[in-house]
Amino acid sequence: MTTFDKREDAFENRFALDEELKFRAAARRNKQLGLWAAGLLGKSGDAAEAYVSEVVSADFEEQGDEDVFRKIRQDFDAAGVAQSDHQIRRTMDELLAKAIEQIRTEG
Repeated sequence: MTTFDKREDAFENRFALDEELKFRAAARRNKQLGLWAAGLLGKSGDAAEAYVSEVVSADFEEQGDEDVFRKIRQDFDAAGVAQSDHQIRRTMDELLAKAIEQIRTEG
C-alpha cells in the first residue's frame, strides 16, 4: 500500500466518522427539539413522548433540516404558539451544537 493509498483510506475513514457524528447529532437534536416544542405546545408525559417521535420521524421526509423546521412551524402555527422562524432555527442550531458536544464528550 502506497502513502497515497494510506492517505486516501484515512480521509475516507474520517469522512465516515464525520457523517456518523452528523447523523447521531441530528437525531439527538431532533429529540431535544421535540421536547422543547412539546413543552411550548403544552404537551407532557406520553403526549410529549409521542410528539418527540413525530418530530424525529419528520426528519426522514427529505434531506436536511427543512422537514423538521416545517413540522415545528406548522404545529406552532396551528396551536397559536408565538415563535418566529428565527427563534425556531436558532433553537435548532443551539440544540445541534449541544448534541455534538454531548456526543464528543461521551467518547
